Amino acid sequence: MSKVFVLGGTGFLGYYATKELLKRGYSVSTVALPPLPAEDLLPKEVECRLGDITAMSDDEVLALLEGCYAFVYAAGADERVVPDAPALKFFYEANVLPTQRLARLAKQAGVRKFVLFGSYFAYFTEVWTDLNLKAKNAYPRTRLLQEEVAYMEGEGSMDVMVLRLPYIFGLMPGRTPLWSMFVEQVRGKSFVPVLSGGTAMVTAQQVAEATVGAIEYGTHRSSYAISGMNMKFKDFYQMIADVLGQTETQIAVLPLEQIKPAMEQADSHSTALGKEHGIHLDNIAVIQDRDAYLNPEDTMPILKFKEADIPAVIRETLEACV
Repeated sequence: MSKVFVLGGTGFLGYYATKELLKRGYSVSTVALPPLPAEDLLPKEVECRLGDITAMSDDEVLALLEGCYAFVYAAGADERVVPDAPALKFFYEANVLPTQRLARLAKQAGVRKFVLFGSYFAYFTEVWTDLNLKAKNAYPRTRLLQEEVAYMEGEGSMDVMVLRLPYIFGLMPGRTPLWSMFVEQVRGKSFVPVLSGGTAMVTAQQVAEATVGAIEYGTHRSSYAISGMNMKFKDFYQMIADVLGQTETQIAVLPLEQIKPAMEQADSHSTALGKEHGIHLDNIAVIQDRDAYLNPEDTMPILKFKEADIPAVIRETLEACV
């Protein structure tokens, strides 16, 4: 039985990955930040240690990784975090440096497969070259750097694969879905403005299946921008209104030039407070005016994750928020 180390096994994606790995016959150990979100969250056969792996010595980490075949990196800061300026320093220290160190130690410990959970913003930064997102925004810039340092650390004996993740839906014990903030944007409103674009979406279970697929079928230096379906923002916000029972709420698509000034003003307000978004809000507006769509057929046959009733999982997730 091969052993897999999951960094962040009590988090949303780490929890699903851990359950899927056990189902597939792997043994699992994990380190995660305290506290446990719920008692008896993980099965007793999972070796779970609560603590901050970045505060552990190299020797402690190497001991944790002894005998592990694969490492799943399900941790880090995403674009929702608004740190003190400069954001580049924050995301570099939160995502790049720990990944580089842990990938180096994983290879030293004899780990053969390293799966990093990344962001689909890295993919669109490469594809939408006209937006120059890498130069302007700390989050996608450091996500790309995080991928590259992981690849470099693995060279020679450890395969490193990246899952570039879009909008993710699902439930787990003890944690409120992050989509609560979206629900509050609609709750009690008669008019909700949105931009004309859309986004790729997956379930947490699909991410878990793709994680095992990356371990079993992935190739070194490959990034997989996974998706189960695509949806317009207008349709997504309509689902929120429906779940809230707000039949009179109007979800209205507005032109970019009408919404962008408010986003720029919000960015200026953050700057005045000494904060900086990982993706500036005026850039977020431009992104949401486009279809950040991914073709499931580009990755599903490779990683062998299954189709899912994503609208049903979205509704279940939103209902939990309500």
